[in-house]
Amino acid sequence: MFNKQSVHFSLFIVLISCLAYPQCRPNNSTHTFSPNAFSPDISANDIHSHIKFLASDSLQGRESGSEFEAMAANYIIQAFEQYGVEPKGNDGTFLQDFTINIARLTNPHASDDTKGERRVASNVIGWIPGRSNTDYIIIGAHYDHLGYGSFGSLYSGTNPRIHNGADDNASGTAGLLELAHYFSENPPEDNLLLLAFSGEEMGLLGSANYVEEPTIDLAKAKAMINMDMIGRMSDKNLFIFGIGTTPKWSELVTAVNNDSLNLNLVEDGTGASDHTSFYYKNIPVLHYFTGTHSDYHRPSDDLAYIEEEGQELVVTHVAKLINALGSLSKEELPFIEAPGKQRQTMTFNGPTLGVLPDYGFEGLGMRITGINPGQPAHNAGLQSGDIIVALGETSFKDIYGYMGVLNTLKIGQKITITIVRDGKEQTLDLQL
Repeated sequence: MFNKQSVHFSLFIVLISCLAYPQCRPNNSTHTFSPNAFSPDISANDIHSHIKFLASDSLQGRESGSEFEAMAANYIIQAFEQYGVEPKGNDGTFLQDFTINIARLTNPHASDDTKGERRVASNVIGWIPGRSNTDYIIIGAHYDHLGYGSFGSLYSGTNPRIHNGADDNASGTAGLLELAHYFSENPPEDNLLLLAFSGEEMGLLGSANYVEEPTIDLAKAKAMINMDMIGRMSDKNLFIFGIGTTPKWSELVTAVNNDSLNLNLVEDGTGASDHTSFYYKNIPVLHYFTGTHSDYHRPSDDLAYIEEEGQELVVTHVAKLINALGSLSKEELPFIEAPGKQRQTMTFNGPTLGVLPDYGFEGLGMRITGINPGQPAHNAGLQSGDIIVALGETSFKDIYGYMGVLNTLKIGQKITITIVRDGKEQTLDLQL
């Protein structure tokens, strides 16, 4: 999650882009939505079925702008249609197309006018009318992933492999579909805007496009709830980011916790997922997340490791929160800026180590759960599970301190890095 925006993108094989879902409607019945297989209740079985399709090899990693992303969009649209969800995309459809200039992803000096491959990707947008309120709540999840991992992958093998992205983010998409089904049968007080984003893995492109060209007036949005990587719950631990973006969040998410979840409430309103785009439009946000793991951005992020029962608890918590919001006006949920330390993660101008932080770590320093091959941390000999406690002569307490120190360093600089491994502190040489 954390380093999605810091990866360097490289050009991928050009795949066929589908501009509208009817053109991509698969002939094979295994690629279509089967409404009779699903219950309107939020259930682990339904979650499993959705992820089984979305993270199958037949969708080849759902890379943005590919025919396989369009197949996933088609599945979401068919589900929305079966549930009676109204289309709120462009021209009376469920789709909002946007163009990806691959040159801007591979060249930091490129502009929109730079020549290069261009792809068309699509957000999928639906609407469920509420019972009484005029405002609406946004529920979002990205449905794209890495394809064969030509950019953003942490896979170190030499042969290209499909990155199915079961947790990242077939899980969040399955949660979105479960909530769409549930609330189509049990409408809440508030209207619901359902947003399935593409382009997230390329830099939050779909959500950034949406907030600049919204199909529903953003001024009436009460809140935005984002689900990204919610399929790997452990010991009932649930992270909820964005608690600091309106004063009542902490009270509300705690009040609806009837399933004995261990809530880890984080004030930060931004991060490497789509809620960030809405935060910068002054909309209160929440981001549901069950934690990092060693399969992140690797071919091994597969269905076999999904904890469907845990995800059912996550999605049920979101549903309860949405119902609880019905008694509050938009004015009772004023937007406030998250604490200043969050700015350190979003104004990052320094080098990167190529590591994946462990968001659940509560000790001193920053523990890592993954290493990007060929990056500075890998070259220095760091391993998954190491706890970074200092860069050069500067120590830090947490991930925010780590980011703050990196902002003071330069690419190519040679320093030392101090880590704790197996309970013992050691210092290694590092070139950024």
